[in-house]
Amino acid sequence: LLGAHALFKGCLFLTVGVIDAATGTRDLRRLSGLGRKLPLTAVVAALATASMIGIMPFSGYVAKESALDAFLTPGQYESPLKWAVIAAFAVGSAITVAYGLRLWWGAFATKPGVPSYPVVVTPPPLFLIGPPALMAVAGLATGLLPDLGEAVLSPFSNRLPFGEQGHLALWSGFSPALAITIGILALGLALAAFGDRVQRWRIPWPASWDGDRIYRNTLRRIDNFAADLTALFQRGSLPFYLGVILATTAALGGFTMLAYSETTPRIVVSDRPTIIAVAILIVAAAVLAARARRRLKAVILTGITGYGTAMTFLLYGAPDLALTQVLVETVTLVVFVLVLRRLPAYFSDRPLVASRWLRIGLGALFGLLVAVLTVGVPPARIHESVSGLFPGEAVAFGGGNNVVNVILVDIRAWDTMGEISVLLVAATGVASLIFLSRRAERTRLEDFDEAVGTIGGTDPDPMATLRARDARRQAPSRSQWLVASRTLAPQRRSVILEVASRILYHTMVVFGVFLLFAGHNAPGGGFVAGLVTGIALVVRYLAGGRYELSAAAPLQPGFLLGSGLVIATGFGLASIALGGEVLQSAIFTVDLPLLGQVKLVTSLLFDFGVYLVVVGLMLDILRSLGAQIDRHGEASGDDSEFSAQALEPRAPVLRRLS
Repeated sequence: LLGAHALFKGCLFLTVGVIDAATGTRDLRRLSGLGRKLPLTAVVAALATASMIGIMPFSGYVAKESALDAFLTPGQYESPLKWAVIAAFAVGSAITVAYGLRLWWGAFATKPGVPSYPVVVTPPPLFLIGPPALMAVAGLATGLLPDLGEAVLSPFSNRLPFGEQGHLALWSGFSPALAITIGILALGLALAAFGDRVQRWRIPWPASWDGDRIYRNTLRRIDNFAADLTALFQRGSLPFYLGVILATTAALGGFTMLAYSETTPRIVVSDRPTIIAVAILIVAAAVLAARARRRLKAVILTGITGYGTAMTFLLYGAPDLALTQVLVETVTLVVFVLVLRRLPAYFSDRPLVASRWLRIGLGALFGLLVAVLTVGVPPARIHESVSGLFPGEAVAFGGGNNVVNVILVDIRAWDTMGEISVLLVAATGVASLIFLSRRAERTRLEDFDEAVGTIGGTDPDPMATLRARDARRQAPSRSQWLVASRTLAPQRRSVILEVASRILYHTMVVFGVFLLFAGHNAPGGGFVAGLVTGIALVVRYLAGGRYELSAAAPLQPGFLLGSGLVIATGFGLASIALGGEVLQSAIFTVDLPLLGQVKLVTSLLFDFGVYLVVVGLMLDILRSLGAQIDRHGEASGDDSEFSAQALEPRAPVLRRLS
């Protein structure tokens, strides 16, 4: 019934749009003789109308017959309201017949006393009349061939908890349902033929009961209520938004847990002193972070809670999760520190008003809810967990012993595909918020950068550009640790950090590549390897500044992000070519000289795509929150080291970076 309804109602809605586009009006009182000018549209509307009013052999007739048969079959729907429902169904169907015939006759017939439409009627193009025509033909086809509609819709209808499903049939013989259908058509034809007389029998309702007025007043009140509700909750305050989300979650989650929980949470205190010590450290760091007034102090304390969580993973035998947590927490700390450069050193010092007590209570309530859910949800499981099957499937289908990595690149590869797509979108959004300037707006600043072979910088003094061009052939000393270290002001240079970065950078990159290849059987994988490589770029940036970052990674972040997503998607499509499903791994064994037998798993390509996406994301963060903020600082003159006098002696180094 729903499928037939979708076909004829969708067709009629689109047909009304065709009439409006061809004539410029939808007023039935102004239309007459349109069937001669738009014959194809009239035929399409006639087919859809015949299906809607339930004429054989259209899908609307088959659907209504099946519905009536279901109600009239003994034992199917036995209820005191059974015959009342059937009567309401019949009356409503008769009214549908009446207004369906009135719709088609009013739109296309030549009506007496109404002149034919005077303006030029524009015949609709094929792309406009094609979709409704397709729906009309589909309504006729599924009526003539009921098995076709049943084959398409039965997989969905069988999921409904309604017991045994019936079958669609064009002709079920002479039955009470057929008699009711004939009565519906007769009553509908009478209503359509004698509509004017029927209208005289209307009860004289009060003007305030007018349906159109009631509808418009209701719609206006709903709009006013929506505006008031929006003004109440959409205040432009992030703490308020977070408070509403936490309060709603606590209320709904707490109510559900209290109302439906049938198990008593069992709290077991660990017998390992190390775990207890780590837990105390996490709690202490969280409390101190909430009480900290300095932003940097709060960030460091929050990082301690993250590293404590990683220690918990490690102590419970999850080195892969521990490694990921440590790297993510490190990257988060770097991002926080980069952003804090443009924020005040201290939080605002506000008095302890009643609203702060409310926020403290809400935070404690939500924390208690999460703790209780963490303890109470696992015992409430009623089915065996599918995670018990993962170790065997990881080896048999994914070809790897690291269950975590195989889950990411094989068992739940679709989730990973969605996650890296979200990462790409998020990186693009962050970059678009930071990079505000347009390339078309060239300034002397960009001319100076072009002269010294870099991007960004400031040039408030045109003479600095000339001096930089004169000095661009002077090569920097080979004894320096980093290529662009001399571009930093002396007060910002650190010899220890430069030496450490020179030693650690290549080691970290190689270690990241090792984690990429080893992650299928040992802790690692593309995500972790990308984070390690990204942290290596962070070290280069912190030691040498944004010019050093350009020297270390001359590629654009968008190229890495796009390449990673393309490689991951290509692996998914290549799986089909190898005879499997999308994103399914294939395992090959080859014999190589010196190495012997080597097992190759195609999901390594997917992992490599994840690696490139993560590296691109890290590079995009450094370019956006690091180098671009530095560039803004140079442009605004916030730091004396960004002046033209400070840049002038660094021009040879900048030229070499080009």
